[in-house]
Amino acid sequence: MDRGTEREAAPGRGAGDDVVTEHTAAGRVPLAVILIDRDGLVSHWSRGARRLFGATKEEAIGQTALDLLPVSGALPDEDETSPYSTDEQTGPYDAFATYDGLGPDLESSLDGRLSYPAAGRARLTVPERDRVDVLWWAYPLVGPGQERLLVLAADAGGLRQDLPEGDGAFERIAPGFAHHTDFPGADELARRLPEILPSMSVDESARIVAQVLELGYPVLEFSQNERVPVTPDWGVARRAERKARRERAALAVAEGLPVPQEIADEGEDLEYVAVRERLEFLNEVSGRIGTSLDLAQTIIEVSKAVVPKFTDVAGTYLREQVVAGEGFPDGVPDTTTMWHRVALEHTDEPGRWDDVVPVGEAMPFPAHTPFFQCMTTGDPVLVPRISEQMGHMIASQFEKRDIRPLITGRSMLVVPLKARNVVLGFMILLRHPERVEFNDMDRVTGAELAARAGLVLDNARMYTYQESVAETLQDSMLPHIPARMAGCDIATRYLPGTLLGRVGGDWFDAVKLPGARTALVVGDVMGHGLNSAAMMGQLRTAVQTMAAMDLPPAQLLRNLDDLAQRLGDSYLATCLYVIYDPIASELHIANAGHIPPVIVRADDGRSELLDLPTGAPIGVGGVPFEAVRVRVEPGDRLVMCTDGLVEVRGEDIGVGLATLSESAAHPAASMDDACDTIIRTLNTRGGRKDDVALLMARLNGIEPDDVAEWRLTLDPVEAGRARAVVREQLHEWGLAKLADNAALLAGELVTNAVRHSHGRRVALRLVRGDTLLCEVDDDDPTLPSLLGPGPDDEFGRGLHLVGVLAREWGASRTTTGKTVWFELTLPRR
Repeated sequence: MDRGTEREAAPGRGAGDDVVTEHTAAGRVPLAVILIDRDGLVSHWSRGARRLFGATKEEAIGQTALDLLPVSGALPDEDETSPYSTDEQTGPYDAFATYDGLGPDLESSLDGRLSYPAAGRARLTVPERDRVDVLWWAYPLVGPGQERLLVLAADAGGLRQDLPEGDGAFERIAPGFAHHTDFPGADELARRLPEILPSMSVDESARIVAQVLELGYPVLEFSQNERVPVTPDWGVARRAERKARRERAALAVAEGLPVPQEIADEGEDLEYVAVRERLEFLNEVSGRIGTSLDLAQTIIEVSKAVVPKFTDVAGTYLREQVVAGEGFPDGVPDTTTMWHRVALEHTDEPGRWDDVVPVGEAMPFPAHTPFFQCMTTGDPVLVPRISEQMGHMIASQFEKRDIRPLITGRSMLVVPLKARNVVLGFMILLRHPERVEFNDMDRVTGAELAARAGLVLDNARMYTYQESVAETLQDSMLPHIPARMAGCDIATRYLPGTLLGRVGGDWFDAVKLPGARTALVVGDVMGHGLNSAAMMGQLRTAVQTMAAMDLPPAQLLRNLDDLAQRLGDSYLATCLYVIYDPIASELHIANAGHIPPVIVRADDGRSELLDLPTGAPIGVGGVPFEAVRVRVEPGDRLVMCTDGLVEVRGEDIGVGLATLSESAAHPAASMDDACDTIIRTLNTRGGRKDDVALLMARLNGIEPDDVAEWRLTLDPVEAGRARAVVREQLHEWGLAKLADNAALLAGELVTNAVRHSHGRRVALRLVRGDTLLCEVDDDDPTLPSLLGPGPDDEFGRGLHLVGVLAREWGASRTTTGKTVWFELTLPRR
């Protein structure tokens, strides 16, 4: 800390004071710099602070400031009195309370009450040292950053060595504040003030400096009328000074003269300091990057870590496959490789780079550029100064945008971002023309920085890729259920696990059944991960297959249990299987160890958990399953979910089930809103770690007037009768436009049924809903198949007509035979 230029002596000042000032203005005092955040914790701890207070940076950062700094309750020796004190009972700190109006106790500054600077002096014991006499200044900070207090401190004992023995002025030294315009050389002092601040952006540094100057420049007071400004001293020569000394040494050697002794003595120390600074910088960067496996956040962290301490501009480019989360082609990049600009950090004025080199742009780089050299060799490329010619060459890649004013004359370092011997991307680092250019040590530092950043980026890339694979697998396992099925509306939600991975064994499904019925399924394979998801896929496929066979719910679960045991004994699963018959207005339900569903009644909005036989989970084996029938009314809602929604560690599941029932009954404008209400209510309780499957169905029913049925004998003439009754019914329903096609296709199905039936009457049914459904039942279990009839064949063309004219058609076995059906789209009204 240079004492700086003193003010002229005040009139009447004694000769002894002149001696004090003369000695004081000549020396240096190391300065400690500490930043304290809004929580009262240390966020920056300079090397000077380590020397003064005896605590390392690692020990200080994040600790409570009052535990480390002598800013509250510290007292000097008993025999020392303040020159400002007027009361024998008051200590030296009262002098500063008189001076700054607030006193030296910084507790007020840490809880936000300090609005003016404070200063003080204290004695403290430092490990491995005697008691140290400390002077300190504190500035409250305002603005968007986390820092709320800047503390400067100096060793007052260092001043004793500068003063003649026996001089009494040392006892009167005190920290104080003054406008920086109160002494000569004010502009130079203000210019040097940013040097005491930790490395930060230009905007942050300027903001803090402006506040310090406004609140008062730190000064040392030797009397009430004499002040000496405090200016920075880092304890070692700055980079420019070291460079000048090296040049003097080289000049001396060239002229055959001896190297000045002061330069020779400090050479080894300066080299050590430079290496230590590089290691500290790399350690700091390593701590700032890789805090998340999110690729986008990691990219931002890497860019911000090097600006402004190492460079003034940092542009990050990544290969297209890294951004997309894909694999790499074999071989090194070439001139066709696309590079995405994913981040740009700089200290220039806002917006200067944004329009010229916007983030998100993708471009290749030709072979003659330093960027291509870096990405093909995998080594850093150093350009001490970008010449006019090179600036023109680089600018030619940006078409009509002229970037030459941004890059010409700057020092450039291009470092590869590598991991596992693969170049993922590169960083372009630029320094302002007035800043010292990159050198070989910077090249080494940049290479080490890029190696660490490349590994962090690759970890994030691999995590993103694996997460994408997991999500793709999970999405492929979950069906895309239509919002409307025969007689019901359906809404679903799936939430991946929050703690144990994004892939789980929860699933839901809805399967179309004969008779305008719908099978609703929710299941949960116990466990997590790919194995559980694979098991879930097998069980879901099996349920769909057996549901298409129109098996009763209890029998379906029995068959599913047998299948699970054949697949292996490592997994268990719960399953809730419901068949909804909108014509009969009833649910047919069987449960295999699953949580019960909730019914919300339409007439009074009351919700209830259905009381079902619990059953054993799928995979236990040898356990019977029971099915029950539940009457429902049009408008009732059925809510089915997995236990991940209602189960929280340390809480009885009954609490979650009660909350589910209550939230399900909450009025909602739509099915989606109702699902969101349930998820929002139960997902905010905290502690959820399992994945969640939710299925909600509004049971609209089908009115009797929308269903028409006929029983037909096994006489071939019944095909004509079928066409007639279908045409007549459609005219009655106002669907005359569908009459011809519906009658033709119904006749074909009845003809096949009469031909293959064994004795039971053929049943013909029409159902008017969102579509026109026509079903024909017979007692032959053999499912029809499309044939390729020849030109002379009399049969085999009926199903071809059905496949061409129908919106959809199919066939499924029943307990008494089979059902063949088709659907036609209703005409717009």
